[in-house]
Amino acid sequence: MFKQNFKNQEVIIRGQKIGLGESKLIKIPIDRLPTGTLIEIPVYVFNGKEAGPTVLLQGGLHGDETNSVELVRRMLIDKNYKIYRGCVIVVPLLNVFGFLSFSRDMHGKDVNRSFPGSKKGSLASRMAYYLMKELTENVDFGIDYHTGGEQRSNFPQIRYTPQDDKAKKLAEIFNAPFVFESSLISKSFRNECFKHGIPIIVYEGGESLRLNENAIQEGINGTLRILRYFNMIHENVVIPENPISIKINSRRWIRAKVAGIFNTSVKNGEQVKKGEVIGHIMDTYGETNFAIKSPYDGYIIARNNFPIVNMGDPLFHLGSS
Repeated sequence: MFKQNFKNQEVIIRGQKIGLGESKLIKIPIDRLPTGTLIEIPVYVFNGKEAGPTVLLQGGLHGDETNSVELVRRMLIDKNYKIYRGCVIVVPLLNVFGFLSFSRDMHGKDVNRSFPGSKKGSLASRMAYYLMKELTENVDFGIDYHTGGEQRSNFPQIRYTPQDDKAKKLAEIFNAPFVFESSLISKSFRNECFKHGIPIIVYEGGESLRLNENAIQEGINGTLRILRYFNMIHENVVIPENPISIKINSRRWIRAKVAGIFNTSVKNGEQVKKGEVIGHIMDTYGETNFAIKSPYDGYIIARNNFPIVNMGDPLFHLGSS
């Protein structure tokens, strides 16, 4: 399924060549702050001594998704994950501006809705442009790490493009607790890569501006399964085995029918039954208590952790297999 004429014989980024057996840190300049401080994207390249696939590991496309940044950072500093075959290109933090301002966006624009980008466009557009031009031209496939947003925590899950058989295979190898198809979104990174024949799987785990240890470890373990599958790391690297991923075939958000204080009685990732009470919404005076029931059998694949909700707010992301 995966072609053998891999791209890592010599990787070229920003005019710098990284040959077999070489490693290098490359900083791609993007813009300057009003103070004149230069903002750069740090890119780590680890090229093994033997030819193999070139894999992109990318965190922080959304600046407030700190869990994805920490996940990549831990893999970056762990010397046990030395690359012997193929090449790994690591971007621990793409959206530097969003990270500094605790924001998903970059100057009010979503980088992940700015592809393919433009060399002379907005900062988000330029970021997208350089990502495609300098990095993805080198890679065979990639993993894009994300989290939930706005106090919504995603239980560890992999999303892949339904039309992409290679991405589906990568999702199976990753073996997150949940896996499901996800339609392409216009001007997104995954959509642009799909146009260029580059399979991208999206790992979702945890929530924005929070670290979630389980989500971090699941992300690392899944990534190592892929690297080991392609014989890129040493066979002695210990990787915990998971049960086979639960395939989610349909999903929907359960939304608040009233406003109030939200309490949940189920854990994220938990299996629930139709009609089961999974939470309550109460007013601040204790006069009303609205029970939230599961509309069908399924799994909680994401949960709102914010206690104050308005009518229509998303509470539980419920998936059925």
